[in-house]
Amino acid sequence: MIKIRIISLVISIGILTGCMYPEEERRQNQAPYEDQLQSVQQAVTQFRENTSVLPIKTREAETAIFRKYPVDFSQLVPAYLQSPPGNSFENGGIYQYVLVNPEETAEVKLIDLRSVRVIQDLERRLYQYRSQHQYAPIEEVIGDELLKLDFDQLDYEEQPTVESPFHPSHRLPILFGTDGSIIIDYSLDIQHYVDEHGMENYEEGDDLRWLLVEESPFLPVNSLPQTIEDGEVKFINE
Repeated sequence: MIKIRIISLVISIGILTGCMYPEEERRQNQAPYEDQLQSVQQAVTQFRENTSVLPIKTREAETAIFRKYPVDFSQLVPAYLQSPPGNSFENGGIYQYVLVNPEETAEVKLIDLRSVRVIQDLERRLYQYRSQHQYAPIEEVIGDELLKLDFDQLDYEEQPTVESPFHPSHRLPILFGTDGSIIIDYSLDIQHYVDEHGMENYEEGDDLRWLLVEESPFLPVNSLPQTIEDGEVKFINE
């Protein structure tokens, strides 16, 4: 039986508080300013040099790689930063600051939390549907562990998508894992980045989500490894 995981109420409340900000301040808190990223990066680097550890929150070992090392601003403020960035989740913004490659560069990246609202609504509808039916409504099998939901059965007027943080015109499809997870399909973004930046450091079969990470300030959350085979972006069967 497929289980549906519910996103933490704490995250929901935190994101919704952003709606309470005045319009001008809310717009300011939504911009991924380069200087804010740089200031957090400098603070993290200095903290590491002084303490030999990283200012991160503890997460369980099985936490998805792009969510595993969130910056703990309580360790940086006020000694290394006056306050969390205005666009950060902790300060009413829509971005969560996270580290990648912690053993090496410990580079600061962003999670765009707006996708959480779409996924949360989908999980709510799935929960309601499954309270009356035994299984989630499946339209198509995409792969060994991926399914396309029947969104009509979930009372959607049109298929829900997520606004891509990597490309402003891309609307990304949402898939359903057999383990109950909600998966965002980043194929459009990966293909665009391959066309724009090439695959000099990658081969067919490599996880090309890391190309997105290298070439942008964002992280592809709620994702599975994807690659290019025979010129087509595909999920990697693990």
